[in-house]
Order: sequence, then C-alpha cells, then structure tokens
Amino acid sequence: MAKIDLLKQLKPLYQPSAKEVTQVDVPALQFLMINGEGDPNTSPAYAQAVEALFSVSYTVKFSLKKGPLAIDYGVMPLEGLWWADDLSSFASGDKSKWKWTLMVLQPEFVTPDLVQAAIAEVLRKKKSLVAATLLRLESFTEGPCAQILHVGPFSTEGPTIQKVHDFIQARGQQLAGKHHEIYLSDIRRADPAKWKTILRQPMT
Repeated sequence: MAKIDLLKQLKPLYQPSAKEVTQVDVPALQFLMINGEGDPNTSPAYAQAVEALFSVSYTVKFSLKKGPLAIDYGVMPLEGLWWADDLSSFASGDKSKWKWTLMVLQPEFVTPDLVQAAIAEVLRKKKSLVAATLLRLESFTEGPCAQILHVGPFSTEGPTIQKVHDFIQARGQQLAGKHHEIYLSDIRRADPAKWKTILRQPMT
C-alpha cells in the first residue's frame, strides 16, 4: 500500500520558521471548504463546520485506503481564511462579525465523486450534521505569500501578524487576499502556550 506524507511533500508551505518571516509561492491546491460567519469560540455553525470537514475528510481517506487505489495518507490540518466587511471589527475584537472559510487540503487524486459519496456516508451516520451538505471541493491558489509560525495562544497573534505585514511592506509590496491561518495543534489537548499556528498573508 502506498503511503503519502503530504506535510513532508509540501514542507515549505507547512513547516515554516518561527524565527523569521519567509516568502513562499503557493500553487493551486484543492481543498474541502465551507463558508460561515460568527465568533469561532461560541458559534455553533463554526463547530459544525469543523466536525463536517474532518468527518468527510476521514471518510474519504478510508475509502481510498480500502479501495482499488490502496493509497493511505494523513488527513491534513484545519485551515481558515478570515475577513470582515468592516475591518475595524478585527481591531475591536468583535468576533461576531468575522467571516471565515474553513478548509482541509485534499490530495490531488481525491475527486468530486469521492467527496459526494463521503458526504452521503457521513449524513447516513450523523443526520444532524447538516453542515456536511455545505461542503465543496475547490481549487485554491494564493501565489506569493509571506508566512511565519506563531507559537502561543490565538490572543497573542497580533505582534506576529504585524511582523508579516512589515515584511511585505518592506519589500514595497501590498497585502492581497485574506488572512490565512493553519492550525497545526490540537487545541483541545495542547497547552495554549505551545499551540502552533502558521500565519500566512498573500501579497502582490
């Protein structure tokens, strides 16, 4: 059975330095995605979206492992794109107005048919997980980006994000696209002081 390590294959994108901001060029990758809005700490929609993403991602993984392709791989971490219609809501910390796209990277051999079959299987087992019906498989390209690894709770990201913005501006470039976070830690189990989050910002 073939075993694929996507984190290793995509090392420049998923294993950045925590000491300095670096530039990466992010190619077209396909993700299982779902959109929503609201405070990630209290929104039932956010919690359902995360559960739906991982339920379907693991169902796809096991169907490929047991299927004729006999391919095994590790499910990738949760990622989030964040924005707000009124950017001041970020500065004020009004998370109820935040909008997000949550996503999990899928290998290139995952097809829309596999995803639809996995969604049907998840809904058969978890009828109340209606967020699964909102999932989509989509190609996403970011191109040139600045990124760094942030270690610590989400509440202390501010200075790290500023380092990313300063890096971009020092090169005479501008921020483009949405603020992107990749959650490498299981926040249900890990000490918040040790949470590892990749902070990525597209630039132009």
